[in-house]
Amino acid sequence: MRRRVLPLLSLVVLSAACTAEGSRAEREKVGTRAHEGHVQVTGGRIWYNMKGEGSGTPIILLHGGPGVPSSYLRALRALSDERPVYIYDQLGTGLSDHPTDTSLWRIERFVEELQALRDSLGLSEVYLYGHSWGTMLAARYLEGKPSGVKGVIFASPCLSAARWTHDADSLVRLLPDSNQRAIADANRTGDYQSPAYQAAVAAYSARYINRTPFDSQTIRAMQRMNMDIYMQMWGPSEFRATGSLKDYDATPRLGELTMPTLFTAGEFDEATPATTRYYASLVKGSEFQVVPGAGHMTTIDNPTETVRQVREWLRKVDAR
Repeated sequence: MRRRVLPLLSLVVLSAACTAEGSRAEREKVGTRAHEGHVQVTGGRIWYNMKGEGSGTPIILLHGGPGVPSSYLRALRALSDERPVYIYDQLGTGLSDHPTDTSLWRIERFVEELQALRDSLGLSEVYLYGHSWGTMLAARYLEGKPSGVKGVIFASPCLSAARWTHDADSLVRLLPDSNQRAIADANRTGDYQSPAYQAAVAAYSARYINRTPFDSQTIRAMQRMNMDIYMQMWGPSEFRATGSLKDYDATPRLGELTMPTLFTAGEFDEATPATTRYYASLVKGSEFQVVPGAGHMTTIDNPTETVRQVREWLRKVDAR
């Protein structure tokens, strides 16, 4: 892994190439209290895990990155006492296949992948929980007006690459002068490997990404991050996109969302509460909540409050 900080973006998926035999085998497992398996998608197989004892509408967790394994979201499995919780690794990450074809690392393919997961497992009605890059994928997926999405949660959202850069610049200006100079030097020279830059990223991370040190399981997962995907889609800098997502902007179409929508951000999130509140203002009837004491990794910094907020919102929507 190039550095210890988790990249900013979060989860969703691609369709089409499920084999009938594979789909049938996976669907036969659905309805059990816990199971895992693989779904065939364009480019390889993706791994998923389901845990659930309740009868509520299932929720699919869309992890960040791009290229980060999904295990850092495991705190949300606490919701499984009321509904099935599906967590999966996007193609190229974690326990999913790791193809080397770089043409696969496109947001459209990841969007198709999510539909393939739903189709294979017979998930006709779902909630979506996207974190960071996962919110970009969720927003793009919803632009296609898929059926059966009962509600969506945009957690620590990155819904405008330009706005992300603006917020990052503002947060960097709060770092010590030496860190600011190191980041400016790296942006000017393209040298993102220098000890000074690494120290600056660590300082930024401790304030705005994960304020709580990762446990051993999360560290191992971060060490398996697929940097090829991250570099191609986002770029070498945590603070600005230079890859294929550099022009991403979902804000013009957020107003088209008609399903119940929740926006959340950590109190000290690099996806700042102010920007997250702005995104929420674009969606009629949406709700906005702050996770106290948390940075970007709310499921790490304050898992109890993160789960409580999501649980109560899901219950409220279910009761409508």
